[in-house]
Parts: sequence; C-alpha cells; structure tokens
Amino acid sequence: MFRRQFLTIAAAGLITAGLVAPLKAEEKFIVVQSTTSTQNSGLFEFMLPKFTEKTGIEVRVVAVGTGQAIKNAANGDGDVLFVHAKPAEEKFVADGNGVKRFDVMYNDFVIVGPPSDPAGVAGSNNVTDALQKIAKAEAPFASRGDDSGTHKAELRLWKAAGIDVKGASGGWYRETGSGMGATLNTGTGMGAYIMTDRATWISFGNKGEYKVAVEGDDKMFNQYGIILVSKDKHPNVKADLGQQFVDWVVSKEGQQIIADYKIDGQQLFFPNAAPSGS
Repeated sequence: MFRRQFLTIAAAGLITAGLVAPLKAEEKFIVVQSTTSTQNSGLFEFMLPKFTEKTGIEVRVVAVGTGQAIKNAANGDGDVLFVHAKPAEEKFVADGNGVKRFDVMYNDFVIVGPPSDPAGVAGSNNVTDALQKIAKAEAPFASRGDDSGTHKAELRLWKAAGIDVKGASGGWYRETGSGMGATLNTGTGMGAYIMTDRATWISFGNKGEYKVAVEGDDKMFNQYGIILVSKDKHPNVKADLGQQFVDWVVSKEGQQIIADYKIDGQQLFFPNAAPSGS
C-alpha cells in the first residue's frame, strides 16, 4: 500500500517537474492535406523544416490529389488545406468546412510531349488549338484522371476546346488514376502527351527526350490557396497551431522562402499572398 502511494506521489512529482514534456512536444504537430504536386516538387521538404525550427510545430503532410485532399479535410482529417483548385476551395469554405481562403503562390501548367510530336503542337502557346490537334490526330494523351487540381484544370481546358474526352477514354485518351509523378512516368513510357504543373516537371528526373510542347497560355495559370479547417465543424482541429502555419505561409518570411525555392536556377513557385494576408 505504502509502495503504491509512493509511486503515485513520485509520478505526480515528475509531472510537476516537467519531466513528461517530451510527450507534450510529440503532440505539437499539425496535419496538412495537400497535393502531390507540392510534395513532388520538393517545396515542402525545403520550407517545412524552417517553420518547425521557428515554431516547434511539426507539419505532417498528406499528399494526394486536390479532390481527395478536400474530401479528407471536409471529414475533419486535417488541420490545414493547401491545394490548387480555387472554385472547390471556395466551396469548401462556403460549406463551413474552412475558416478563410488565402492565395499563396502560383505557377502554370504545361503540356509535355515526345520528340516525335505526332499532333504537331510543339512550340504552341494556344492550349485550345493544341488540344484540338491532339484529339484530331488521336495522339496518345495520359491524364491523371484522379479529381486532382491538375485533372480539374485539364478537364476545363478540354471542355473549352469542345472535346469530349469521356468518349475517348480507353482509346487515345488514357486515365492513370495516379499522382503527377506516376502519370509522368506512365505517359512518357507510352509516348503520350501529358499536362503537368511546371514545378513537378522541373523536378521530374525521368524526362528522357520529352520537352515542354505547349506553354504560355493564360488559361494555364495555376493558383494555390491555403485554408484553416473549421474547428466549429470539426472540434478535433488544432486551430491555434494550424493558424500559426497559415499566418507564416502568407507572411513576408514564408513568401520569401517560397520564392527562394529553385531547382537548377529555375523558380518553381511565385508567391502572391496579399501583403496583409487578407
């Protein structure tokens, strides 16, 4: 009995002395639902350690397609959403799942293709014309087909070009159901055209003889946004820690770190958060 009392008092003393602090430190993390493009580009590997060093908050990234990331966050499986499909992001906030959306950074989409260029689109800066030529030639095109931000943008562009890719599915139009890196590997292996965000393409290490075929069209603009998941709707959200991350990303310091990230001298993302973060 006396031994049990002693152990209880001793344990209480350890807690009072702060010797269980490592357990609390382990809990100081947030989950960010984000995209394969930000992960594949190496941006998070570059920027997140700097945030953790400054705040002591670990950031655990779940990298999936934007559509899946939004679904995960809407289920309360995350503290912050960091994706690139603005209409879907705004709906996420309007539905009460997020607090407020902020612009973070942008780059652009490009269409890469094989050296044989079977559709004759190399050097084009008109994505509508290029997609029409690809469809007319029935040249292989590899799509992510995964409801990601890239896939959503690609479908909008096909629609604007007046092309029904659903009818071509399984023929010249192939849906991989995979992330950007995996789709690039599959597409280059089959000699297909592929639409990708420029950051993933720059960081992609298996280009072979593939080159950017279509670029420079304003329709291929690619905006990223960040949202704190609503604690009102999802009580498990670590709102204080998550807000610190959001504030840092859109701050002058966070924006400069995004601008500083380069591969072979090429800047992958261009920060464009409002100066006030609003």
